[in-house]
Amino acid sequence: MSRRLVLAAAQLGPIQKAEGREVAVGRMVRLMETAHRRGAEVVVFPELALTTFFPRWYEEDLANADHWYETALPSNATAPLFAAARTYGIGFHLGYAEKTPEGRRFNTAVYVHPSGEVVLKYRKVHLPGHKEYDPQRRVQHLEKRYFEVGDLGFPVVRAPVGETQVNIGMMICNDRRWPEAWRVLGLQQVELVMLGYNTPSLNMENRGFEAHHLRVFHSHLSIQAGCYQNACFAAGVAKAGDEDGHELFGHSIIVNPQGEIMAQATSWGDELIVAECDLGMCELGRKTIFDFARHRRPEAYGRITAQTGSVAPPAWAPRG
Repeated sequence: MSRRLVLAAAQLGPIQKAEGREVAVGRMVRLMETAHRRGAEVVVFPELALTTFFPRWYEEDLANADHWYETALPSNATAPLFAAARTYGIGFHLGYAEKTPEGRRFNTAVYVHPSGEVVLKYRKVHLPGHKEYDPQRRVQHLEKRYFEVGDLGFPVVRAPVGETQVNIGMMICNDRRWPEAWRVLGLQQVELVMLGYNTPSLNMENRGFEAHHLRVFHSHLSIQAGCYQNACFAAGVAKAGDEDGHELFGHSIIVNPQGEIMAQATSWGDELIVAECDLGMCELGRKTIFDFARHRRPEAYGRITAQTGSVAPPAWAPRG
């Protein structure tokens, strides 16, 4: 039996610091309306889709940042998204800043069924940036200040998307650059990776000397390689454009299990891209070159989980 789904990636243009959630949510609801008209069964929104990318702003007292976080879903502000999902029968992926009842803070994403039930939650594992204010940086990247490392691992769940049962997993932004994250999902037979990001056009760690086209290339390369090496589809969905003077590069994509880009955003604004995904494509890689049961050799990979920083190899010395 053919297993197909119509997947939409809903890129968002910039969200300014002064704009409230109702502005972002209104734009997202309009994108869901467009997705419905185009036959989509699931819509993937970016990382931190409800606010500006606030980790660029330093707060000495974390309590002053509380207004960026969600303490419950749905909230009054996000209720229109859940209502639109019910109206149109569309599931959606949402990235947001989460503050738990215990006061813990995470960069989080959820997949929500059209009924409004949260099917899967993921908390970002690979937090980039730094924790304290860095006077050498023109733009701060304080994810390590505002978020804890995710504590849910990389879960996969088999859940309905439209009429089709799909093995769903999630990543957030920097996770896409780490092959270990893709492989953990692949070992659970993931078929669709939902991935939101907010990536600046300039790499401030390199003081802006990484070419813009390489920023986009490296993002696409990571997603395409992850899909190919783990025989899955992915929607890599961005925020784009100028947020309060800080450029995000966009270039949202949908990728198939051969690593091919099926659809790509071409603007720096709100834009919906759609692709019909034949989940049967996942079987080719899974049964041939990436048949893990036949070909993986975990006894040779111990260094992957035993070590964090790299170490220099021993020096060769000639005999005698």
